[in-house]
Amino acid sequence: MGIFSKLQEKIKSAIPRSVIRDLSEVLKSEQIVLDQAGLQAFETDALTAIQVLPFVVVMPESTDDVAAIAKISHKYDVPMVPRGAGTSLAGGAIPLSNAIVVCLSRMNKILDIDLMNRSAKVQAGVTNLAISAAVDRDGFFYAPDPSSQLSCTIAGNIAMNSGGAHCLKYGVTTHNILGVKLVTAEGKILEFGGSFLDPAGYDFLSLIVGSEGGLGIVTEATVMLRAKPEGARPLLLGFESHEQAGDCVAAIIGKGYLPVAIEFMDKPAIKACEEHARAGYPLDVEALLIIEFEGADEEIDASFQQILRIASEFKPVHKRIAGTAEEAEAIWLGRKSAFGAIGRISEYLCMDGVIPLSKLSHVLSKITEICNSYKFQVSNIFHAGDGNLHPLILYDANRTGEFQRVEKCGAEILELCVMAGGCITGEHGVGLEKRDLMSLQFSETDLINQMRVKLLFDPNWVLNPDKVFPLELAETFRRDESSSSDGETA
Repeated sequence: MGIFSKLQEKIKSAIPRSVIRDLSEVLKSEQIVLDQAGLQAFETDALTAIQVLPFVVVMPESTDDVAAIAKISHKYDVPMVPRGAGTSLAGGAIPLSNAIVVCLSRMNKILDIDLMNRSAKVQAGVTNLAISAAVDRDGFFYAPDPSSQLSCTIAGNIAMNSGGAHCLKYGVTTHNILGVKLVTAEGKILEFGGSFLDPAGYDFLSLIVGSEGGLGIVTEATVMLRAKPEGARPLLLGFESHEQAGDCVAAIIGKGYLPVAIEFMDKPAIKACEEHARAGYPLDVEALLIIEFEGADEEIDASFQQILRIASEFKPVHKRIAGTAEEAEAIWLGRKSAFGAIGRISEYLCMDGVIPLSKLSHVLSKITEICNSYKFQVSNIFHAGDGNLHPLILYDANRTGEFQRVEKCGAEILELCVMAGGCITGEHGVGLEKRDLMSLQFSETDLINQMRVKLLFDPNWVLNPDKVFPLELAETFRRDESSSSDGETA
């Protein structure tokens, strides 16, 4: 069976109609979506290969609304699927047919900005980019910058521990979150962290970030603000092969240099992005690196000279430093538009593996071999500086059996990443896409211990169920835990 083909829809008739009645008592009518057309807007996320119509969609406007919804879910033992903007590429927001989808998009207020302590408190439905826009005039920004930052929400960023092009220097979401407010599966409201670093006690915050909505629904977050740099400019380096570009990245990091970003694009990606965004990319190279440094002009120039000396060993055939802010913006517009640019020409499955940088050139070669063996084209666009790969496998969704084949191809690529000493996800999460591949990276004992943690937060297993953990193992675990509990009660 394929990665997604084990998804088991539940029977709608098992849901009491009184669920809707109870929801209507705590929410306004416009906060509840029941009509077929309205529900269809929530039947999938950015991983569009699966569509499952939810039972009902609710749109809370406050933490108290979410708590009231959770209490109803707990009362009737109905699953909840938290959802931000639906930009998940791993199926993390795809519902079950018996689920309440809790869409946080109306919780989009910036509650407080504390420049003295360099933090902002926001509702979870605020978009990533809106935070930076709110503090830009004051000289600050919010560092994580996934390609979907114009539309993706803090809720989704926290769920999947999102990163982005500049995570090489500034880290991913977990390094930029100071505190969260969380609603449990039973409707309790908890707070972890605060407006300062390293609060006393256990580090529950790091447990919540990246938990994919399986431990609770985050309704508010306190995020770290950073001072905008004096300046920033990217350098373009073009190479005649993937291997040369990959080895150059490893050499830069290996010699102790830390650009704010190192991005990789191969020839198919370069062509698609140039046609889409007119970024000024060279079309006669096999691989392109975008390397950005921040600071004063003199500091940036000195850094580029050092990088060019290192790169000379790998014989780049194209070198260009952005001379103006407009050139720099165009270069990044091309990169940020990459997934959309590829989507204009083909359906694709975007993978998200991580590898050690020393294995970069080897893994890129093997990815090409794997895709060739399945007769798929592949376009590589990724965060090279931290080894977070995003191979986009192009396929024809209208061909019978094609999606099952592309699943298998993607699974081989992720297995390759693990065998190289890496892991199966960097920033897209596990969701549905990788749940049955978790055993590549973790032993059964590892997974059982992880599920025990979920069980402590979510005793009835209603929070984003059928995600993250291999389905058969999760069902066996829950059955065994239930039998154990019954025995203890007896």
